[in-house]
Amino acid sequence: MSNLHRASGRTRLGLVLSLVTALCWATLPVALKVTLQALDPLTLTWFRFLVAAVLTMGWLALRGKLGGLRGLGGRGMGLLALAAAMLVGNYVFYLLGVGRTSPGNAQLLIQLAPLLMAVGGIVVFGERFRAAQWLGMALLVAGLGLFFRDQLAHVDTTPGHGGTRAYLTGSLLVVLGAVVWAVYALAQKQLLVKLGSMQILAAIYVVATLLLWPFAHPTQLLRLDGAQWGLLAFCALNTVVAYGAFAEALAHWEASRVSAVLAVTPLLCLAVVAIVHGLWPSMLAPEPMSAIGWIGAALVVAGSTAVSLLGRRRAT
Repeated sequence: MSNLHRASGRTRLGLVLSLVTALCWATLPVALKVTLQALDPLTLTWFRFLVAAVLTMGWLALRGKLGGLRGLGGRGMGLLALAAAMLVGNYVFYLLGVGRTSPGNAQLLIQLAPLLMAVGGIVVFGERFRAAQWLGMALLVAGLGLFFRDQLAHVDTTPGHGGTRAYLTGSLLVVLGAVVWAVYALAQKQLLVKLGSMQILAAIYVVATLLLWPFAHPTQLLRLDGAQWGLLAFCALNTVVAYGAFAEALAHWEASRVSAVLAVTPLLCLAVVAIVHGLWPSMLAPEPMSAIGWIGAALVVAGSTAVSLLGRRRAT
């Protein structure tokens, strides 16, 4: 097991970087939901990867750290290709899902991704949970179920949503996005053995941009107004900041602990939805929630807190 990646042990830095990632991901689905009114999903995803690739490659060039891929070998290159394909799948599935469901529901369902990453961290990297932390996991899953049930009960009476069938289809797409994201995250964590986190991301961004290029429609960008360009720029920069912080968090903290912090993202997203709807009611539909929905959200937070704080895990 000595060839597997181990966290640096800089716990505070890992926590801060995880929180930055959570804040970025909490605001992203709202911006994506609005931007999809002007761009198709593949063009939007391609542009996000393009901006991320240019900025990340430029940053690495200034620091003289563009090299490193030659040392990966055949197995490493295959793992890098897998990570890139999975991240593209995550972006596309998630965006298609957001277009059919609500930002809050999409952000809550995508929490299956860090949950699956945590399980992968246990299976692949030998990280261990105590009994209390497994209870936290159970609370988190129960919270996800209660929140989704509450959202589904209100979908047909909420303005701006496409009905139960569209909502279920969107939810399924988000779940698929969560599955492929977990595979991407575990592949990236193992790649950290031979490459820096930003080098890995730069390579993934370039590959993803090239993969999506044939399916994108760049001429759509010419029709955007100032506000739409602002939202698009936010979506693109959000990609760089969020995944840069996430990659560094994995370098300094265990995958299971990072996933626990990211589980609070849905509550942050619900707050963003409420703020945006309050300021611009016509831009975004409200997130309908009854007592059951709030209980579910509270369970998600309680579960993530338990997983993160109830005891330190030992690595094998």
